[in-house]
Amino acid sequence: MTRMVIAAAILLAWVPVSAEIVKRANTCETGMCLHWWPKLPSVEGWHQELQASDANGMDIIAPDGFTFSNAQTVIYAKAPYKPRIPATKSLYDLIEGDKRDFRAEGTNVVIADAPAISTADGQKLRSLTYAPSGQGNWERVAYGEEGDFYLIFVISSRSESDLKASMPVFEAVLSKYKK
Repeated sequence: MTRMVIAAAILLAWVPVSAEIVKRANTCETGMCLHWWPKLPSVEGWHQELQASDANGMDIIAPDGFTFSNAQTVIYAKAPYKPRIPATKSLYDLIEGDKRDFRAEGTNVVIADAPAISTADGQKLRSLTYAPSGQGNWERVAYGEEGDFYLIFVISSRSESDLKASMPVFEAVLSKYKK
């Protein structure tokens, strides 16, 4: 096991450093799992769900008093490492892949463009909404890039009204994010 930890540390040393990309290594079913995610800024009334973050390979925050599994709304962020997905040549490809994945889940999801959201350092994140035509979560997803990583920020709610009510928090989190 010690060799795996050393190997993970060496691997992480080769990954270009970005100030706000968190790099974590932990043991998992396949041995050692490496996770990268944008560090979500703190926002009053919300907290990080570290155990759920490690289990899902993304930074997850939930409203205080709730967990990832029982909250009506959660916010999470992922940072896919570009060299690990060589078929994805651009942010456009990443977004189109997300759209295909949502549609492949068998639900009649309605996907629509939403206004871009700016980060603290001025990056304009392309934004889409994913709305179920029946059961499912309502989501707004913002996409960007940071060096060798794609950035994916998501707010996911169990209802449209919960999504709308929590949008100011999502926008506040993204407006504080910077490289």
